[in-house]
Amino acid sequence: MSSSDALARATNDKPVPVWQNILVILGTPIAAAIAVPLYAYYTGFGAFEWACFAFFMLATGLSITAGYHRLWSHRAYEAHWLMRLFFAIFGACAIQNSILNWSADHRRHHRHVDDNDKDPYSIKRGFWHAHIGWILFNEKGAQDFSNVKDLQRDPIVMWQHRYNLTLTLTTNIALPLLLGLLSGKLWGVFILATLLRVVLNHHFTFFINSLAHIWGRRPYSEDNSARDNDFLALLTYGEGYHNYHHRFQYDYRNGIRWWQFDPTKWLIRSASWVGLTSKLRTVSAFQIEKARAALQYHRTMASLAPHSRCEELRAKLELQYREYQQALNDWTTAKQEWVTAKRGQINDKLERLDQRMRYLEYTYRLKLQRKRWRLLNAQLAS
Repeated sequence: MSSSDALARATNDKPVPVWQNILVILGTPIAAAIAVPLYAYYTGFGAFEWACFAFFMLATGLSITAGYHRLWSHRAYEAHWLMRLFFAIFGACAIQNSILNWSADHRRHHRHVDDNDKDPYSIKRGFWHAHIGWILFNEKGAQDFSNVKDLQRDPIVMWQHRYNLTLTLTTNIALPLLLGLLSGKLWGVFILATLLRVVLNHHFTFFINSLAHIWGRRPYSEDNSARDNDFLALLTYGEGYHNYHHRFQYDYRNGIRWWQFDPTKWLIRSASWVGLTSKLRTVSAFQIEKARAALQYHRTMASLAPHSRCEELRAKLELQYREYQQALNDWTTAKQEWVTAKRGQINDKLERLDQRMRYLEYTYRLKLQRKRWRLLNAQLAS
């Protein structure tokens, strides 16, 4: 959903309540809080109801993260029309407005992050505004679609935008009730797969706009409030690595390490193996490490200000930083040359072997230089 749903015009001085959003955002938690325990006590939920809950939870959650967010808002990869259709249908089921509205707001957020006047859900206006306040009250009047003209050329996006209400009602009411009717668990399926699921997926998504801008670490950039938070990644299908995402928004990954929990990344990557996704965009290891090193450099430089040997220590840090940057550049060049050799663009076997040995040598040098860099920063910070 979006604050742009209001029919009345709004101004910054007098926000207009969006009553349909208020009804859903505030009504569903109340309904779920009453219905779930009562039904569990008097009837009980069976395996089928929980299976339906799990399916709808994953289908809607991943349609937002892999579809609305990484595919349409950031164009981080391309997807087959069948996958886009699935995301469009179950994105509507998530009750977070149409792809077009969601992406317009999200692109505006990235472009003007933390700007109280231009960022739709700026955390600088407080936790509750970023979490749900911007949805409950419309401050900007009619939605501005000037930043999503590319999406307006996508027939699936426009079909979903046109029939969003119909799709929302069908997938949240008709489909769960049909599944419940066929299984003999009419209300059990509806309570879990619609009521409880909507509440959880809503607030898991909203946590990225609120908690992920106040709780966590900032290893890549301090230019904005976005944070990396491993716990939020568990709730949001991998969206919790938000500092990385704001620094490198066009990467299809949020969790770049193999051990980081990012099922959205795994879905996109595995779908590419069967031709459902393609042109996956990534940021190079060089760019990532360069960003981390630059931020650490500025942090350590700032921390040395009150030190009695400030200039001496800063000169030492500057030298080590330049040496680390050079090691990164040398490693990147050696890696590119080795990749070219592996692809067969160099026919001479001895030359290919030489490129490989050179790449391994610069990889080793980079590891040593990284250790020196981190050790020096740790010593200066203590």
